[in-house]
Amino acid sequence: MTSEVNSAQAAWWNAAGQGWAQAQDIVGVMLRPFQDVLVEAARQRPRTKVLDVGCGTGAVTRAIAEATGAACVGVDIAESMLAAAREHGKAEFVRADAQVHSFGRSFDLVVSRFGVMFFDDPAAAFGNLLRSTTAGGELCFVTWRDRAENPFMTTASEVAARLAPDAPAPDPNGPGPHSLADPDQTRDLLSRTGWENIGIERVDRTCTIPESLLLPYLSNLGPISRALREAPEEDRGRMLTEVRGAFDGFVHGDEVRVPAACWQVTASAPL
Repeated sequence: MTSEVNSAQAAWWNAAGQGWAQAQDIVGVMLRPFQDVLVEAARQRPRTKVLDVGCGTGAVTRAIAEATGAACVGVDIAESMLAAAREHGKAEFVRADAQVHSFGRSFDLVVSRFGVMFFDDPAAAFGNLLRSTTAGGELCFVTWRDRAENPFMTTASEVAARLAPDAPAPDPNGPGPHSLADPDQTRDLLSRTGWENIGIERVDRTCTIPESLLLPYLSNLGPISRALREAPEEDRGRMLTEVRGAFDGFVHGDEVRVPAACWQVTASAPL
C-alpha cells in the first residue's frame, strides 16, 4: 500500500466504522435500493474484475461478486469495517487509500455506493482510479444530491447540533456526503481527470427499516452517534428520547421510510 493522504478521514472512519460494523445488517437493509442500482449496472455486460471504492463492510462488493462471477475487490481506509467485511468472504478486501494506492491490476468496472465523496483531493483520486481501469472500462457510483433534498440527513445533522452545540461544524466545501452534489462540478471533475462518456442521472428511492431499528441505526451511524459517544453516559437516555421524537415524521406505523435523493454517475475510460 502506498502512503495514505486521507489520514484525517482514515482516523475518523476507523473510529466510526466500529458503529457501521455493529449495525451492518441494518445498513444493508436501509441502503439496499442503492446496492441494487449498482448490481444492475454491473450485470449489463460481462465483468472480469470489479473494484468497489469505499466498500465499508462489503455488502455491495459481495453482491456484485455473486451476481456477475467477477473477481471483486473492495477497498476502504477503515480497518474496523474491513474486518467485518472479511468475515463473509466471497471477495478480496484491501485497506488502502484509493486516492493514491497502486492496485497493480486493471479493473473493467469501478463502483461505489456513497464512498467517493470523502477524498481529500478528488481530482487525484479519480485520476488514480482511471489509471486502475482497463481501456473502455466503466465507472459507476451513487452519491447524495443536495442536503435540502435529503430531509432525513438534514434532521440528523440538526439534532446532532442541538445535542452537541460546541462540536465544530463540518466544512461545507470539504470532503463529505454532499461534496459531489453539484452535477456540473462532478461532470467537470471527471472530464478533467480523463473520464469520457459521462452520464449523471437522478435516482430517487425510498429506503425503509423497521421502526424498532431506528434508534440502533442512529446510535451507531452519523452525527448523532458521535454526539452520543461524547456525552456523559447518564445523559444518553434523555438524548435518545429527544432523538426519537425528531424523526416522528419518517415513521409510518412499524416502518421508517426515508426519501433518498441521489445521483447515479457513469463514465468510461478512453479506449
